[in-house]
Amino acid sequence: MNRYAPFEWIVAFRFMREGLVQTLLIILGVGLGGGVIIFMSAALAGLQANIIRRTLNYMAPIVIIPPEQVARPQREGRAAAELVQPRAQQLRSIDQWQKLRIEVERVPGVTAVTDVASGPGFALRGDANKSVNIVGIEPDSYVRVIGLGDKIVAGRLALGATDIVIGTELAKDLGAGIGDKLRLTTASGGSETLSVVAIFDFGNKAVNERNVYVSLRLAQNLLDLAGGVSSIELRVTDPFAAETIAQEIQSRTGLEADSWIRTNAQFFTAMSAQIVTNTLIRIFVGLTVALGIASVLIVSVVQKSKEIGILRAMGGSRGQLLRVFLIQGAFMGLAGSVLGSLLARVFLAVFRSIAVNPDGTPMFIIQMEPSLYLVASLGATLVGTLAAVIPARRAAQLDPAVAIRG
Repeated sequence: MNRYAPFEWIVAFRFMREGLVQTLLIILGVGLGGGVIIFMSAALAGLQANIIRRTLNYMAPIVIIPPEQVARPQREGRAAAELVQPRAQQLRSIDQWQKLRIEVERVPGVTAVTDVASGPGFALRGDANKSVNIVGIEPDSYVRVIGLGDKIVAGRLALGATDIVIGTELAKDLGAGIGDKLRLTTASGGSETLSVVAIFDFGNKAVNERNVYVSLRLAQNLLDLAGGVSSIELRVTDPFAAETIAQEIQSRTGLEADSWIRTNAQFFTAMSAQIVTNTLIRIFVGLTVALGIASVLIVSVVQKSKEIGILRAMGGSRGQLLRVFLIQGAFMGLAGSVLGSLLARVFLAVFRSIAVNPDGTPMFIIQMEPSLYLVASLGATLVGTLAAVIPARRAAQLDPAVAIRG
């Protein structure tokens, strides 16, 4: 250390240099713990982002639908009410949907709105007959909510009056390709022969097998909606705020607004459990690091008791000795965090070489945000400083005469 450096820094680094092996081992331990924490945090964030991205590829964050039809008894009385059977839900249009669309576009957090007419039907080609979900859309507005345009693997997304877009699984089941004809029929008696203009792949077998996309006007005719829409789908700025925005829309309009958070409740329960588990692991790793630093510094206090006594006898104050060991703890934490950041990069490189799909692409993308390194450095430095408190207080309280006598 520079001779002009403060007394505490000179003594702290001399003690660490004299116990170099111990110092290096604890820095390595902090580095391994920090590397694991950084990598796990980045991996969890990447996994969550990947799952959310894949889910919202084919599902709107918020869907507004008509309220459920409720059966009501024709006469008063509890006995009569108990006999009322739940009413079968029919495909209905949203009342005054054009006005509603303008209203929800003004809701804070909503970035895109699209109208959809969807309902069940059958796709027929030759002897093949498959149950499908007919989705009538306006492509220009729909692709701003659902990433259909990016999922086209053959043909192009251009829906005319007699065009249809189908999924890869349905194309395989029907033996259909670009330019082939198939027939759509519905329970209301609608029927139309359509030409396949594009094939999509959302990476979800159920969606690729069930959904077929046609123009909004054609779907309205097939489903007997007479110019109506069965739902209004929204994209929002923050997907995790979807439930809050949905509740606000529901209170404003009186219609049912389903967020993807509500419809994927089990997924969010699993994600919450994963977050709690990850947090507990990071806490335990942090405690292990803190105990390692504290144990090394306690041993250092015992080994350096005579030196500490001499320093006190030469005029060193309790506060100066306290700061000597706090500096050691902070330095070990900071140096370990730097090493941990480098190790996290190594862990990431190894993970990328192992976690790949059969086609060689990564299973999901992990981004090491710069803020993650900063938080890890500050956290490790704080942990090191706090771990040094007890050894530092013990060193500061040593009686000089007793320490020199050993």
